[in-house]
Amino acid sequence: MPAITTSDGTEIYYKDWGAKDAPPVVFHHGWPLSADDWDAQMMFFLGKGFRVVAHDRRGHGRSTQTDTGNEMDTYAADVAALTDALDLKNAVHVGHSTGGGEVARYVARAKPGRVAKAVLIGAVPPIMLKTPNNPGGLPIEVFDGFRAALVANRAQFFLDVPAGPFYGFNRPGATVSQGVIENWWRQGMMGGAKAHYDCIKAFSETDFTDDLKAIAVPTLVMHGDDDQIVPYADSAPLSAELLENGTLKTYPGLPHGMCTTHPEVINPDLLAFIQS
Repeated sequence: MPAITTSDGTEIYYKDWGAKDAPPVVFHHGWPLSADDWDAQMMFFLGKGFRVVAHDRRGHGRSTQTDTGNEMDTYAADVAALTDALDLKNAVHVGHSTGGGEVARYVARAKPGRVAKAVLIGAVPPIMLKTPNNPGGLPIEVFDGFRAALVANRAQFFLDVPAGPFYGFNRPGATVSQGVIENWWRQGMMGGAKAHYDCIKAFSETDFTDDLKAIAVPTLVMHGDDDQIVPYADSAPLSAELLENGTLKTYPGLPHGMCTTHPEVINPDLLAFIQS
């Protein structure tokens, strides 16, 4: 399997499809998934003539099941190592959920010429946790509950999340896909429990305010207003305001996992932004 080895010996698995001189689009997955979560987007953009790249974050998917480095600074450093190894220039970095935080941290620190644009989809920035400076955030008890459920029965927890709030399958009239639920479970169970446990702190408690302020490239913020995982009001509008060159696009009624449930809506909007 294609992989790079980071400075601490972690192997980061990646996919790299398409002509190597084509415009690169790099996809960053959410917790606790893998590069496979981007199938609908990678196939679409590959068909449009792009070079598409996606990696499994450390501790996730086919990458090393690390017990250390499961936090945003190291995640961003891993991305920098990957983009250096593949020599990606003027790439568009697209991040979903936790991957949106990874994109924000990486793009804010990226070498000149590496990044052309960024996209944050259902993303965790600016910060998910309720704090004195973020009174609209979620209380720590929510994330403590995630940790407790993961330790108690990760396999069942990783069925309950996609069967319920992640894709909005718990909403009246929702079209439920058992295949999508089981694919989420498959991806989650490929990763390491310790890394997944640590990543809950990374995605919930990391403050990306300064990262967003430091990003100068055009950035599209896409978010469903029925997102039950990353509540809309305390994320997307606030991120768009902090970005120097940010655009907010809101999707009425769409869930957290809208890239999977509604690719026919999301993909054309992504393409339009990338080509603009």
